[in-house]
Amino acid sequence: MSDRPDGHGTSLRRWLRPGMGVKRWLAVVFMGELLLALAGALAIRLAFRDVPADSPAGQVFDLVSLQFLAQPARPLVVLLLGAAIFLYGSWRLVRVLLEPFPLRSEPLVELIYQKRSLARGPRIAAIGGGTGLSALLRGLKESSSNITAIVTVADDGGSSGMLRTELGLPPVGDLRNCIAALADAEPAMARLLQYRFPQDPDDPSTKGVSGHAFGNLLIAALSDIEGDFEEGVRRSNQVLAVRGKVVPVAGEALTLHAEMSDGSTLEGQSLIGRSRGIRRVWIAPPDVAASGDAIDSIAAAELIVMGPGSLYTSLLPSLLVPGIRSALKEATGLRVYVANVATQLGETEGYTLGEHLAALRAHGVGDLVDVVVANDNRSARVPRGYPSAPVVLDLPPDQTAPRLVLADVVDDHNAHHHDPRKLAALLVLLHEERVDSRARPAAVRTA
Repeated sequence: MSDRPDGHGTSLRRWLRPGMGVKRWLAVVFMGELLLALAGALAIRLAFRDVPADSPAGQVFDLVSLQFLAQPARPLVVLLLGAAIFLYGSWRLVRVLLEPFPLRSEPLVELIYQKRSLARGPRIAAIGGGTGLSALLRGLKESSSNITAIVTVADDGGSSGMLRTELGLPPVGDLRNCIAALADAEPAMARLLQYRFPQDPDDPSTKGVSGHAFGNLLIAALSDIEGDFEEGVRRSNQVLAVRGKVVPVAGEALTLHAEMSDGSTLEGQSLIGRSRGIRRVWIAPPDVAASGDAIDSIAAAELIVMGPGSLYTSLLPSLLVPGIRSALKEATGLRVYVANVATQLGETEGYTLGEHLAALRAHGVGDLVDVVVANDNRSARVPRGYPSAPVVLDLPPDQTAPRLVLADVVDDHNAHHHDPRKLAALLVLLHEERVDSRARPAAVRTA
């Protein structure tokens, strides 16, 4: 593993910079070596104290102790020789220890610094599903490794739907997306997990895996090996070196139901998501037990993020789990709702920001939000032919409960998606602002 991007001196300075935890242990090792050397010197002096200088043993002692050199040069030679041997041995030891590990493009010093720095990041619980949550996680993982993604298990379409029907397994598609987003090897790992076997009825080699995403099959296999769905997801986190962890909101599949504005009812996330005029949604079973990992993560979190993502089919199915709702009520962390930057065809078509919040209140979770983050950058490029529009900001500017924070969090090249880095930076800033109570008006503007 190479650690020489721009010279040995620069590399050494990187190892010794604050936060690496190297200097303190080097000092401890040095003190230990010094004491060992002192003990050895005292032992040798004691052993040869009464040995005549002209005896064979005395002559050996004079040779080893460099008596033939002048006094000022004697300790200097020993010091330089000892330092050279110590540094060479340390270098060879590090090479031997690192040899079994695969090469990474980043220098080792940067990987260690990054890991230690991220370990000091805030404890974050992110709740939701779909592409919104996975995009958020890609931004957050650059600020902290103490992230828990709490993911909905109500999906019933695609590969997840097939596994749900064939194996009775809770849907794993959103879990897969979040694991790919938090994987250390992303985007290489993302390409592997997102690989979908081709659907070709005339090709017998694809029979059984046709249409399935590789990541879904991996999670299904680990769940079967462990004998438990939640344990299988935990093992997936370990196997794929996830920065943080991904957990399902519940250990069993949820079925989403919706009442429409005309009084009719629909069943199934994929159908509801394409429909207009949703009045309310609910989950079955209504008393499903929340994942213990999810509850513990919310209780320990300093920052709790709800959204972005599909309001009715990704976020609310998780918030309607009784244990999650109770955990949010008792949480001490900052509870932030991230409003979508654009409406969603069918599901929230024509919705304003106020209508998004009204939907949360109608489902009994509106009081679980301390801060609402909304985008105020209207200059981003709007894709041609995209069947949605930016969410209209219609809340009163003096709103205090929940607090409204307006900021530029949109992707400059696509006005219908958040920019993961912009959004993550703002969320971390809100957390820091709460911790140290310092106002930062240049970066965070409250409406």
